[in-house]
Amino acid sequence: MSKVVIYTAVPCGYCNAAKRYFGDNAVEFEEIDLTGDRQARMDLMERTGQRTVPQIFIGDIHVGGYSDLMALHAKGEVKPLLEQID
Repeated sequence: MSKVVIYTAVPCGYCNAAKRYFGDNAVEFEEIDLTGDRQARMDLMERTGQRTVPQIFIGDIHVGGYSDLMALHAKGEVKPLLEQID
């Protein structure tokens, strides 16, 4: 299992931005596309309490969406999260 998992759907600019962020930082990730899969969306909503995508996990830690990821990045907290799960 990848250390980073991004739940996405099409179309979604924030999903693309999240994937680009990890790609630009040479971080491998698993993408789970929820497009058209109502049950998978319901399962994710139950797990995270969120209806929107992307939903990002680093290891077992639910980061949240793209803006949450950028907030962590601005505080320098993404790299330490990634290092904890290596």
